[in-house]
Amino acid sequence: MSTPSETPVFVLCGGLGTRLREETVRIPKPMVPIGSHPILWHIMKSYSHHGFKKFVLCLGYKAETIKSYFLNYTSMNSDFTVDLQSNNVTVHSVDHDQDWEVTLAFTGELTMTGGRIARAAKKYLGNAEHFAVTYGDGVCDVNLTQEFEFHQSHGLTGTVLGVNPPSRFGELQLEGHTVRNFEEKPEFSENWINGGYFFFKRDFLTYLNDHENLILEKAPLIQLATDQQLAIHKHQGFWQCMDTQRDRDALNKLWEEGQAPWAV
Repeated sequence: MSTPSETPVFVLCGGLGTRLREETVRIPKPMVPIGSHPILWHIMKSYSHHGFKKFVLCLGYKAETIKSYFLNYTSMNSDFTVDLQSNNVTVHSVDHDQDWEVTLAFTGELTMTGGRIARAAKKYLGNAEHFAVTYGDGVCDVNLTQEFEFHQSHGLTGTVLGVNPPSRFGELQLEGHTVRNFEEKPEFSENWINGGYFFFKRDFLTYLNDHENLILEKAPLIQLATDQQLAIHKHQGFWQCMDTQRDRDALNKLWEEGQAPWAV
């Protein structure tokens, strides 16, 4: 059995984030802040809470912003002195508790999700038997330890987190021209969607190539499901992606009120 500490997490950070253009015109979507930290930090914090400490960030659009954030992470979160003559920097103490290993991998400006993973994994998967994949724009309170154990126990190539979020809108059940039942933001009781937290065996790489237009959610995952090699780990707790300004505002409100279910 592989352990979380030896299992890298590939985070897709390269998209244009066009539906959140108010923010992404100046910064990449994973760097949009929730509270005082970018949503990327919140995602990585969730993984590290369960022992995953090795991250490979698959960069594209505005990659320099994410690179700068991590290059300066310790100095921006600690006291330090700069000698302006020599430009030497002395960090007096490391005033944060992140012990992550973060690889920043540029995978192309316009590369799609499948191509990004293939390009980054070719260089940075190493000898790991399993790896995780997630997007840089969604948070949830899933127990990643349990999902990883589930993934290894069923023996299939891949595992996708299935989530069952409430609808954005009220559901009207009709009888003729009469509303028989009104339910505000109902649960999709039997409809599961891709929650974006994956685990794969390394042989999933045979389903990928490094072509710029390869989309993870198209041919690779469709073929994996056709081969009956994709399991679903069902999660009925909190899950929220950040697609729009409304989503960003809702996540910020939860964080500021101390009600963020994903906080660890």
